[in-house]
Amino acid sequence: MTTYVISVPGTFTTGVEAGTRTRLARSLRPADPHGTRLGDAEDLDVLSVNDDNTFTLRLTVEADTGPHAEEEARRLADSALRDAGLDERTAPLGPAVITGIDSDVR
Repeated sequence: MTTYVISVPGTFTTGVEAGTRTRLARSLRPADPHGTRLGDAEDLDVLSVNDDNTFTLRLTVEADTGPHAEEEARRLADSALRDAGLDERTAPLGPAVITGIDSDVR
């Protein structure tokens, strides 16, 4: 297995309160990239939100292949959004992409 850092972009189509963002980040905490050397060195936050309501989720995923890592990151992102009360209409996601590969987890 390899540890991948995956970025999943998205857009909040409605106003999202700070509490919702907090719940989303909390739900993603187990996949926080700060647990890898890459995520720590690059200071990759699990959730980054821009002024225009676009956002990026950066997730750490263990997988055998890059495509499997992207699928798992997408699954994690979808689940976390639902847990925070959002769905594909209020927070559509773009394609997951590999941001980095880090086989030395701390």
